[in-house]
Amino acid sequence: MNSLVLRNYPHQKYKVIFNQQSGFFIRIEEKGEREPFWAESGAELLDISISNWCDKECDFCYRGSNLNGKHISIEDYEKILKYASSNNVLQVALGGGNPNQHPEFRIILQITREKYDIVPSYTTNGRGLTPEILSDTKRFCGAVAVSAYSPYKDFKLAVEKLLSYDIKTNIHFLLDSQSIETAINWLKSGNDLLNQCNAIIFLNYKPVGKNNSDEKLLKNSPLLEHFFNCVENFNETLKIGFDSCMVSGILTHLKHFNIDSLEPCEAGRFSAFISEDLKMYPCSFMIEHFDGEDLNNKDYMDIWLNSPLFKSTRSSLADKHCSTCSHQSNCLNGCPFLKEINLCK
Repeated sequence: MNSLVLRNYPHQKYKVIFNQQSGFFIRIEEKGEREPFWAESGAELLDISISNWCDKECDFCYRGSNLNGKHISIEDYEKILKYASSNNVLQVALGGGNPNQHPEFRIILQITREKYDIVPSYTTNGRGLTPEILSDTKRFCGAVAVSAYSPYKDFKLAVEKLLSYDIKTNIHFLLDSQSIETAINWLKSGNDLLNQCNAIIFLNYKPVGKNNSDEKLLKNSPLLEHFFNCVENFNETLKIGFDSCMVSGILTHLKHFNIDSLEPCEAGRFSAFISEDLKMYPCSFMIEHFDGEDLNNKDYMDIWLNSPLFKSTRSSLADKHCSTCSHQSNCLNGCPFLKEINLCK
């Protein structure tokens, strides 16, 4: 298997370098040119729900995953990969539900990496990590993210299992007005187990799903400024990252950071989401609010280039309705459809 991927897009005057082993990725625009606003050749990353099945049935799950959830068929998954491999995709992020409890998960990992030369990663709730799945994860995956939420038992066991196989492990911490206190305690007190992981990624809470609540919005927490102060003063080996939905908060509350490391929303620009029933969206959190484009009836690249949903998402991010804000060019106006999650003042 190759490790270094080099791609040139002369029509948009930039190149891409991607290391399949380390995960290093960079876009390099030609001299005197700006980084492209979106990839006309297709998404670089696909977020794919391969299952909406989950035996935890958490009441805060934005997908409402449960024991009746559907698994994607291998045939449908390969249909996506055929589109992906011929249209610019470098990585797929497998989600759900709990993706690693898909009955053919090992086959999914193998064909993604060996047959289509695309790097898979996945997010797990910690259940179903058998020795066989862990072995194939080590062999085929770029990284694994473990969802961290109370009471943290499955989370801790999963991290221990993944680390025992020397798998690159990230922590996905859902940050809301209630969990922020735990996040602060973790940042202040440290933890030997956490420090063995690659990074902790803080995900901004979105009010979607069956038990969504505006009260849990992160902007409602009086501890928000304190949280970012803890981030600023964090000096452990564990790396800290944020999803793009946190960019407005970083720009508002962090004083010292590398502006080039910011990644504003890439939905419909460099990434897309495909559900287990082959509906395509700019972002997974749109699934509750919008009708996705059906890959059973439409061509993948036609959707990427011409879908009104994708075009309107790009237009919202490119618009200048926050032009009076000095951060607009780095924030791209915040979330294009869930404005209430934005953390700017």
